[in-house]
Amino acid sequence: MSVSSDSAKPAQLNTTNKTLSQPTENSVNSNSMPYLNSFASDVANSWLLPDGVVDVLFEDAHKQEVLRYQLTQQLITHGYQLVNPPMIEFTESLLSDASEDLKRQTFKIIDQLTGRLMGLRADITPQILRIDAHHGGTGIARYCYAGDVIHTLPSGLFGSRTPLQLGAEIFGCASLAADIELIDVLFSMLNKLNMSATLHIDLGHVAIFKRLAELAELSSHDAEQLMHLYANKNLPELKRVCKSLPMGDDFYALARFGHDIENLLAKLTATAQQDETIVTAIDELQRLKDHLQQQWQCAVSIDVTELSGYHYHTGIVFNGYINNETQPLVRGGRFDGMQSGGQLAANQPREATGFSMDVSRLLAHTELEAPTVVLVDFQSLDSAAKEQKQILIQQVESLRQQGYRVVLPLSADDRPTDVTHRLISVDNQWQLQAL
Repeated sequence: MSVSSDSAKPAQLNTTNKTLSQPTENSVNSNSMPYLNSFASDVANSWLLPDGVVDVLFEDAHKQEVLRYQLTQQLITHGYQLVNPPMIEFTESLLSDASEDLKRQTFKIIDQLTGRLMGLRADITPQILRIDAHHGGTGIARYCYAGDVIHTLPSGLFGSRTPLQLGAEIFGCASLAADIELIDVLFSMLNKLNMSATLHIDLGHVAIFKRLAELAELSSHDAEQLMHLYANKNLPELKRVCKSLPMGDDFYALARFGHDIENLLAKLTATAQQDETIVTAIDELQRLKDHLQQQWQCAVSIDVTELSGYHYHTGIVFNGYINNETQPLVRGGRFDGMQSGGQLAANQPREATGFSMDVSRLLAHTELEAPTVVLVDFQSLDSAAKEQKQILIQQVESLRQQGYRVVLPLSADDRPTDVTHRLISVDNQWQLQAL
């Protein structure tokens, strides 16, 4: 048996080799047309979206459009003028006073007509500054907007690079009344939505740190170092650095006691306690906190070391958070616009305040009323006489004006998955029947 077995092995190998040496029809087709595999791979890759970029589909797309309309209409009823700036601008105007963060977030492209550098907007607020400088006059002006913005990088771990930004701005009013009006408008808007979440407001005031930096004559390097330590909540290192700084006790007190607005002033040195700018800023924070708690029963926290917009903001700043989310839904605060008028006046500051939000972030926290979807019965439609079809068209138009979604089927298989009613002919009368 062993001899027979050994003699069989070469024969099996020869058979296998013969089989391998004769390519099959499928292998010939595959090897002779490699472009098919390449084409399939290219198509698959072309359907991929960049990180931070997603499709908004179907009910979410409908919900987003409804939210955009409802929110802008509410702003309009509060006296805000709707504006719609372009997606692209020359960088000279779009980024003239922009922070380094905003410049990094802005895609740059070359204008093929002029060869000049243009930017895809990453924030609409700078465009509102330009609009107000040309059309705002010298009195108080209110603007609102809603539009897509494009970011080079996502904000946060799962942030979007294509937010739908909606916001409101008030120009020409330096008093706290403008900030209170914006807060009231914001809560009025959100309270009219069917939201399943509550908004928490975190208040700050960049003028406190700015004034202390002026009094201490801090260098820009020292100021940046302090802001970095504030952002990282590094109290031990902050305490060590402040020991070598003029008015260091005040800078440390901002981090140590900046959440207790009622007692913050008492923790500062006599120089800071007697400074009008600092006293006014702390008073504004207290008044705005009281207003939020009394008018809107809102949870409020204070953080005077919130300086992420330090180079842009000039006074009150606030962030609005939904539930326990780490990224704010709403950002707002005071900033300087540009005075309207001639070329000389264009460099004069114009007081302004505003807020903006990403409408897409509301999709997970709001619900629309369930739609009523009506399907016209195909057999009734197919067999209807000319007069019946005319009556049907009129009834369909009437239902659509009432908010129904009405589908006229193209075939017997044309049937949406979410049908709630059907329109059927019974005794030559079109009747709406619930399913």
